[in-house]
Amino acid sequence: MIKAADMLIARRADTKARTDFATWKMMAKLNGASALPAEAQTFLASYRSFLNEMKEAEATEATINLMYRAYYAEMGGHGTPPDIRAHLNEPVTDNVTAFKRPAPQRSKAKNGPNAKPQLPVALIFACLVVVYVGFRYFWR
Repeated sequence: MIKAADMLIARRADTKARTDFATWKMMAKLNGASALPAEAQTFLASYRSFLNEMKEAEATEATINLMYRAYYAEMGGHGTPPDIRAHLNEPVTDNVTAFKRPAPQRSKAKNGPNAKPQLPVALIFACLVVVYVGFRYFWR
């Protein structure tokens, strides 16, 4: 039976193996493999030997699996490392959503049931004049 702590270690080891391998592989492509630690150079050598026997995707997974097992034991996992990845055969697609313009907003209906009654501008102006004249007249 696999304990929760061992599953946590397994997930961390798998994530570390995948990120380290991607980093090391990129450094090797950029001719920086000599600057890598001895452990990384050993794993890259095993990757190259796997490439002679199988396709690139399978060689990558085999190398990551070797790294995962080594990291699992290094991090304190007990027994054989559990298989935590359920690999899908589907290719990974980008998680990018295409930009879509928002739908134009509808203008409010002026004659609808929720329409506010609007006073004409001339009526408002006339009321302001009456108020002004009233104040001037009554304050004298």
